[in-house]
Amino acid sequence: MASILSYVPVVNRFINSNDVSRSIDIPPVEVHNVETAPEKRPRTLKHLLRANHVNHSIIYHDLRFHNHMPHILCSAYLLGASDAHLRDVYDEEAKVLDPWEPSPAEVTQDDWRTYLGDRRYQRAFVDFFEDSLAMRHNYNWKKVAEEYLFGGKEPMVNCLIGGLGHPLIHLGYAFEMDNKEIGMESLGLAATEYNFFHKFMDDPSYTRPSPLKSLSPLELLTQMSNDQRVRELFKEPGFQNLGTLFEDHEDLVMEYWNAWSLDNPKKQFQKSQEAAVSLLVATVPPRNTFIQLLCCPSSHDKPCLYAIFKCPKIDPDYVKPTDVNGKQWDYVENKALTGAYSTDAHFVKAVRAIKEASRTWGDVHEHYLASAVRFVDDFEGWVY
Repeated sequence: MASILSYVPVVNRFINSNDVSRSIDIPPVEVHNVETAPEKRPRTLKHLLRANHVNHSIIYHDLRFHNHMPHILCSAYLLGASDAHLRDVYDEEAKVLDPWEPSPAEVTQDDWRTYLGDRRYQRAFVDFFEDSLAMRHNYNWKKVAEEYLFGGKEPMVNCLIGGLGHPLIHLGYAFEMDNKEIGMESLGLAATEYNFFHKFMDDPSYTRPSPLKSLSPLELLTQMSNDQRVRELFKEPGFQNLGTLFEDHEDLVMEYWNAWSLDNPKKQFQKSQEAAVSLLVATVPPRNTFIQLLCCPSSHDKPCLYAIFKCPKIDPDYVKPTDVNGKQWDYVENKALTGAYSTDAHFVKAVRAIKEASRTWGDVHEHYLASAVRFVDDFEGWVY
């Protein structure tokens, strides 16, 4: 979720200086432990999460796509979905998922780092972490996460943004729902999506002065859209440009990476969420199909992914609170749960993420509300 730093203490270490850990002091989100809740609705969510964990792989369709079942189930639940709706969501999402397949070999305590980044070992990694859960950590999944995310000289926590941030998103839901199944899946995703991104945080030489400097990620995105060097990198926008961006233009990426000043982590975290909502809602004209730039406003990655889509212009006046016409969050929630896209995982979790950002930072001027209203009213599908 967009507010992951507010309730996952371990991820606070993403923001550091000279190896000194700094936290972001904001109120944590409510933890919704459905494991022991007696009511039917949380029991239903528990059963469906467990069914997904048992039946469906975390990466599917030729090892290309990520299993979003926990994302949409938890988002719909937190928006107030009934137990019947949760079952409908499960049935619809399950249609595209794949069953587990055996890995080429088991993963052990002695060799687990050898297989990092190899998606063929997804089943083996989940089994490995679950064995650790049972045999070494007395079923405390948070202890398992702490050990493997921070173990070694190149800890996995420094690559949670691999796989378009899905390991980090999954981990956020695990903490928010206090759910060991999602927790083990998040570690499996972290292990299989481990890629070159880790070096930018493992190697301090990548943190260096930049000719650019800004306190606002949105301001940096605007600079990128006006930077001819960035705009002319690729002929066509798309995720296919990601590898080329880092292979051939690493210095340019680092220039923007280091330009964002984190002098005030709490304020900068707030601005990063504002920027994420802007990317989702403000890069296309109203009443048009939206472009999924960062999957949903749940990624707090610095703005390197913006470049691969050729920096679409961000309209600074994309929403006006006066445009909501009396609509409130109950209207937004109803559209998310009963509208035409109520079974679209990215749509539902995007709505929920905007709402959570509003709760976290406050919405005196109803900017988050206006963004959410425009999103649910204008959304017509994703363009990749």
